[in-house]
Amino acid sequence: MARLLIVDDAAFMRRMLADMVAGEHEVCGEAANGMEAIAKYKELKPDIVTMDISMPEMQGIDAMREILAYDGEARVLICSAIGHRQKVLEAMKSGARDFLVKPFQKEQVLDAISRLL
Repeated sequence: MARLLIVDDAAFMRRMLADMVAGEHEVCGEAANGMEAIAKYKELKPDIVTMDISMPEMQGIDAMREILAYDGEARVLICSAIGHRQKVLEAMKSGARDFLVKPFQKEQVLDAISRLL
């Protein structure tokens, strides 16, 4: 069972992801933007971070870079509606371990988490 930090500016998306992993993994925290994500990561030290790309205050890729600068072993799963090749490549080159394009199914999320463990 992994401890997850779910980062998305949409509360309904955070709830949906939490519901998808319920019973399989523990959601140890949530954040609504990149700045919150960095603070929560340092506080909670989750096993995996699910990270949206487009968020207010700080974009997901920038937050992921900050988290990886703090902890080079951090495992970040990008979960975003932005499915453009350029953003996928930027996220992967910046250190994302995997990428899911919204909308996704429960099985896709659980499979991606398993790959990261």
